[in-house]
Amino acid sequence: MGAHALGAAAYAVKAVSIDRPDGVAAEIDWQVAHMSADVRAALLLLPPVGEDSAGPLVAGGLLARGILGTTIRALQDRIAAGPP
Repeated sequence: MGAHALGAAAYAVKAVSIDRPDGVAAEIDWQVAHMSADVRAALLLLPPVGEDSAGPLVAGGLLARGILGTTIRALQDRIAAGPP
């Protein structure tokens, strides 16, 4: 389910990018800032997007490419870096 949470977050960023292309970074910042410690811990258990051979984050899959993949990578990098 965690991968689906990242997918939902990525789709939110995609929607922002359509309406306000300059608001993408702010949306990612907002999402990360509003994650609880438990959510961060759960998401840290997921493989990096595009590096798994199966599942929603599979290499070449919909969530691993384009703005969705870029956003999930950014979110995973930010989560791994620790709280803002």
